[in-house]
Amino acid sequence: MRAVTLSLLCCLALCLDAQESAALKLMKTIPLPAVKGRFDHIAADANGNRLFLAALGNNTLEVFDTGSAERVQRIGGLHKPTGAVYLPETDQIGVANGDDGTFKLFDGPSYQLAGNLRGLDDADNVRRDAKTQLIFVGYAEGALGIFDAAGRKRLGDIRLPAHPESFQLERDGNRIFVNVPDAKQIAVIDRQQRAVIARWPMEKFRANFPMALDEAGHRLFVGCRQPPRLVVFDTDAGTTVGDVEISGDTDDLFFDRRRNRLYLSCGEGFLDVIQRRDGDRYERITREPTRGGARTCFYSAELDRLFLAVPQRDWHGAKLRIYQPE
Repeated sequence: MRAVTLSLLCCLALCLDAQESAALKLMKTIPLPAVKGRFDHIAADANGNRLFLAALGNNTLEVFDTGSAERVQRIGGLHKPTGAVYLPETDQIGVANGDDGTFKLFDGPSYQLAGNLRGLDDADNVRRDAKTQLIFVGYAEGALGIFDAAGRKRLGDIRLPAHPESFQLERDGNRIFVNVPDAKQIAVIDRQQRAVIARWPMEKFRANFPMALDEAGHRLFVGCRQPPRLVVFDTDAGTTVGDVEISGDTDDLFFDRRRNRLYLSCGEGFLDVIQRRDGDRYERITREPTRGGARTCFYSAELDRLFLAVPQRDWHGAKLRIYQPE
């Protein structure tokens, strides 16, 4: 009788684990024939049901209708497109190009070129300040370029000690948190002063590339590659309060406030889901197999969908996967 009871308890535990680990449901896969090379970053127009994928290796911006889950447009003639941003006031799409150092603007309805700013060598991540509508572009050996809300005028730079990777802006505060892996630090910027006001060292966990912010919870999440860890900072104290193992070669990281979860796309070939428990306890609950090099993802809270760009490998074509978080 005792053996039967133990067996039932084990089965129940396995069932609960299986339910908990089913954090993502694959809704659709969109084939991307003739798209070669790696992807970089994604942006969204949630109200217009559009997704913009920077196909860096293909020198194109791939545009998708998230309602019909179909690709609807391709913008060509780019030069290693890296970051993308949607400007709702003007219905335009901004694209940073790392090869020719440009920030190009495209008209939303027609997708025709509407603007072209130069002088951004190795342009990378792009963010838009929801309060001021200013646009920030990470570029060169160490700077954030600042542009007006229309993306047509350069207003200045914020200097950094090395090339910036992912950065996050507070919505209610004035700070910008910037990953600067070559300097082994996170730079904290006051965007009113337009200056670095603090530097948080990254010595134990290095190669800090992706980043996500829980502003209300005062937590900053940083994905590191050496070794592969998710590191959690208290944004008030500037100190680490937790870390957890993740898959290798991570490049995108998003926080799902609704479920208190984090999604990390990792070039090792996995999509990791990290669950935050009580306090600062973190647990990897899903390690979804993807494909080597699939390290570009995007979570939209408005659409409640997770998008993963999977690059072409050997005879396997490129694709965009759409997941429903469970």
